[in-house]
Amino acid sequence: MKIDLSNKKKIVIKVGSSTLTHESGLLNIRKIENLVKCIADIQNSGKHIILVSSGAISCGIAKLGFYGKSLTTVEKQAAASVGQCELIDIYDRNFLQYGHKIGQILMTKDIVDDKVRRESASGTFMTLLEYGCIPVVNENDTLSSEQITFGGNDTLAISVARLVKADLIINMSDVDGFYDRNPRTNPDAKLIEHIPEITEYHLSCAEGTGSGSKRGTGGMKAKLEAAMSAIKHDIPMIIVNGSNPNILYNIFDGEFTGTYFGKL
Repeated sequence: MKIDLSNKKKIVIKVGSSTLTHESGLLNIRKIENLVKCIADIQNSGKHIILVSSGAISCGIAKLGFYGKSLTTVEKQAAASVGQCELIDIYDRNFLQYGHKIGQILMTKDIVDDKVRRESASGTFMTLLEYGCIPVVNENDTLSSEQITFGGNDTLAISVARLVKADLIINMSDVDGFYDRNPRTNPDAKLIEHIPEITEYHLSCAEGTGSGSKRGTGGMKAKLEAAMSAIKHDIPMIIVNGSNPNILYNIFDGEFTGTYFGKL
């Protein structure tokens, strides 16, 4: 689709585990390096980027040799503790190559729900952005089991966007956008490029699109629910395929494959 997004300055980019890791669960170094390069370049153009990154649990599972096992919530929390260290280290080293500083923010749901903590978190975000830092955000899975049990970082990206008063959310998924049917099982599935308002029809389409990859926690239903919240708070959201991070350039060049949620 063609759309002018040049006026969008404060951008939340959400990337999922399936975008960041190999089937083994280990980090996809080449893809992360490319993602960082694209984000650094876009930041250089005058945008302010906030990166909401999954991958800690998946990375920790692989590093601890848990992959393929059925894990308890506590084991997943332990894996998140190990994986988050590696994840933030690789982001720090790669962004530094392009002269960018990052700040790690690990959030829990009570931060968003509590007014005092919400205002404190918002102040931290705004200060990081003021000093040219790129906040790298994840749920604090080591201490909170809510994401592990109930969803993924799709909802977290909305909360972050609200905290920073973002102009746009880019949700990098493992599919090209929102389809009327599951494209993995229906070759005739059609991509819906623009959804100004989510209806019962779209909700029914999401019911049949699966629950995400085995390395992720969300799925299209979770992304649609996130889009509903984004539209409610007047923040447009885009779903694109994150397999090639260069799609970020296409978005800001004004022509890309994906789905735009919100009014044009």
